[in-house]
Amino acid sequence: MRVTVEVVGEATSEVDVAADDTYADVVRAVGYSPHEVSVIVDGAPVPEDQPVEVSRVRVLRLIKGG
Repeated sequence: MRVTVEVVGEATSEVDVAADDTYADVVRAVGYSPHEVSVIVDGAPVPEDQPVEVSRVRVLRLIKGG
């Protein structure tokens, strides 16, 4: 399955995921650690260990250097 990943305030990417991939796998595929982001699906955060079941997610970075 192909998932569109929007990193809020940054870029949008498309990632191919396997049937057993989790949201943590999606986050890693776009170059982030699951510990520094929240994954948002339909306006609500989802657990990083939950299997991916949608074709579009938003990733919100919790920590950004400055």
